Amino acid sequence: MDIQQLVKAANQIGAYFAIYPDQEQARQEITRHLTNFWTPHMRAAIRDHVASGAAHDLSPLAAAAVQVLPPAAASSPR
Repeated sequence: MDIQQLVKAANQIGAYFAIYPDQEQARQEITRHLTNFWTPHMRAAIRDHVASGAAHDLSPLAAAAVQVLPPAAASSPR
């Protein structure tokens, strides 16, 4: 999957949860969604994107969620 598609999807997920009054809870929900519904390959790609310093195209909330994604081996399936 193209990284720009992943960025767009992460931003859409972030926008959905951004309405939560507690932004930490919103970040946790985004992280949970990415962990539960994205493949390990997708999570690794978005993590690498953020680690490379390219997080400027992610919303701050989505970027914060990606930064705390567990490593692929530690991710639990649904």
